Amino acid sequence: MPTQTTTRAFELTDYSLEKITPRDRQLPALGSHDVLLKMKAVSLNFRDFLIAKGLYSRNLKLPLVPLSDGAGEVLEVGSAVTRFKRGDRVTPIFMQKWIAGQLDANAGKSALGGAIDGVLQNEAIFDESGLLRIPDHLTYEEAATLPCAAVTAWNAMFEAGDIRPGSRVLALGTGGVSIFAMQFAKAAGALVAITSSSDEKLERAKQLGADVCINYKTHPDWDKELLKHFPEGVDHVIEVGGAGTLDRSVKAVKPGGHISMIGRLTDGAFDPTKLLMKGIRLQGIFVGSREMFERMNAAIDANKVSPIIDKGFKVEEISDALKTMESGSHFGKIVLAF
Repeated sequence: MPTQTTTRAFELTDYSLEKITPRDRQLPALGSHDVLLKMKAVSLNFRDFLIAKGLYSRNLKLPLVPLSDGAGEVLEVGSAVTRFKRGDRVTPIFMQKWIAGQLDANAGKSALGGAIDGVLQNEAIFDESGLLRIPDHLTYEEAATLPCAAVTAWNAMFEAGDIRPGSRVLALGTGGVSIFAMQFAKAAGALVAITSSSDEKLERAKQLGADVCINYKTHPDWDKELLKHFPEGVDHVIEVGGAGTLDRSVKAVKPGGHISMIGRLTDGAFDPTKLLMKGIRLQGIFVGSREMFERMNAAIDANKVSPIIDKGFKVEEISDALKTMESGSHFGKIVLAF
């Protein structure tokens, strides 16, 4: 059994940003393949905001410990654990049972902070199979940004996609997935276009290596502006589901190109005719497996990629952090430290 038998967990007790409160929870006995973590940092994804507001699903079991992404230190391991030892720095994977292969229903039922309790707690227990070591050059705060947004971007471009040197990538917006997509694409030698309604954010993206920066308020027909830079269209679009964006993404991608659908569409009808006429591949991406995460970490380590953290909070400020997520004012990731 762990020396400390309780953990301070933050619970979503109702669908409201104001209904996330701390309470002491009893830890279960440490199983033979279990690992006890002391959580050091967690990060936010838009999914966390949707869950807290009741916009993701109303069928989740409450109270729920929210958030899927975190990083921590191994405090204790079960008698049969071979992958980790005390003192190791690790991150839980998004879906605890998606180790390899294709996504299936069983894996989908193991998503942290939704189907099962998440990482917004001082100590937490995970099966050793659901954890990965942190690349040595990353801090806990940086590592906490990886499990959802980074793996999603990696899966979209390198597992489901075929990004290579010289590929042209369009990333919509400057949230976590899009900024990771830009960083990974540049590390792979690709050309990257990125959109935002903020010239300040676009300047930051340019400093990080973006080749084309388009303000979609200044250029409402941003697909036409993009085609001035890439007349044949882009090879791959990271589509995060903004208002009216899918139709323009279809116009911006080359014939035979690839659109990775990351977020939810926020508007109604979409005419699929151009998808058919241009032979475009439209694919939904729901994070990725542990094996994908491992390959991504190897690339992060080899290229010394450092996640972009825009804003930091304490875990007690979870409601304020989610409101910042809602506002869309952030660039990159929002992180909370214990």
